[in-house]
Amino acid sequence: MSEFQSSNFKKENGGTPDLLGKTELTSPYFFVPPSGDTASRPQNCAPGTLRFNTDSGTLEVFKGNVLGWEQIQRRESQYLQGGTRGLFMGGSPNGNTNIDEITIPILGSYVDFGNLSVGRHYCNATSSRIRAVNAGGVTPSMTDVIDFVTFSQRGNATDFGNLSSTRASVGACANSTRGLFISGWNPYGADPTDTIEYITIASEGNAVDFGNSTDGRAFGAGCQSSVRGIHAGGTTNGAPTYGTVNTIDFVTIATLGNATDYGDLSVIRAHPGGASNATRGLFCGGYTPGNQNTIDFITIPTLGNAIDFGDFISSGNGLAGVASPTRAVFGGAHPSPYNNYGFVEFATTGNAQDFGDLSGNVGLGGASNGHGGL
Repeated sequence: MSEFQSSNFKKENGGTPDLLGKTELTSPYFFVPPSGDTASRPQNCAPGTLRFNTDSGTLEVFKGNVLGWEQIQRRESQYLQGGTRGLFMGGSPNGNTNIDEITIPILGSYVDFGNLSVGRHYCNATSSRIRAVNAGGVTPSMTDVIDFVTFSQRGNATDFGNLSSTRASVGACANSTRGLFISGWNPYGADPTDTIEYITIASEGNAVDFGNSTDGRAFGAGCQSSVRGIHAGGTTNGAPTYGTVNTIDFVTIATLGNATDYGDLSVIRAHPGGASNATRGLFCGGYTPGNQNTIDFITIPTLGNAIDFGDFISSGNGLAGVASPTRAVFGGAHPSPYNNYGFVEFATTGNAQDFGDLSGNVGLGGASNGHGGL
């Protein structure tokens, strides 16, 4: 084995040297990879490209144009029981306090995680790698409650703060630091609001104004990359008229401002479930009127209309979604049975397969510590 020592080694014509064959770095000090924030991630680079993300404070590797960048990280809070944890929170009937836990890479039924601080349905949730935050809902009256749990510690939710108004059926998305709650009904039966609010997930407090949606909608679904927050579908009119739409709009999570048109779902629908990895966003089920089993997908960095992905295991609305970098799990569809949930793999289109059983809820919030915004 040969070796070289140099403090200023470069190609004759500039650029970095090519190291061929087996290369061992034996310095007793350290190796410093390239670094930059999330917004400066290079695209279309070779799979296996390594860099340090200064936003998240982690190494990340490029896994190809379909899967994109993935963080290299090992924490007990992220990899409990063999993989990424998903939580399904609240729901109806009866405004449940239940928090169901699944381990996304492992098929099977839920285990009990704890309880929300206030039982409610038509709530929604989002998360960082550390915390899952649930907001709004019907208790049976409207509520502005925001509460949270810590993924690594099973137990009951703790008060986080409040939305600016009581409302239900909000959309939700997040990156590693900021959570957004989008639109929703306030009060039930009135035309939905177009308000977008945000929280800093690591710091308890009330939601703060972010901007406005392209229109007011309730029962929309959210998903995200680390850069963009997506809001899709929903109803624009108060009950009982239900102006169901196929609208998709987006915001840049790190900067305040109004939403911009992204494209359209393949069918108009309200109350689908949403989930994403860093590249693909999925929207599952919904009501048109008439319950749907359609799963659509979008490529989040590229504007355009949603494309058919496959079919869910049953037709229904009121689903919640959770995700790891490779798998999306949806559950809680109305009508009965409420406890069906199924999964798909992001990288390949196709129909959902059975995952296991929930405790029996619909109209609930879903959050994971491995979604595409992280």
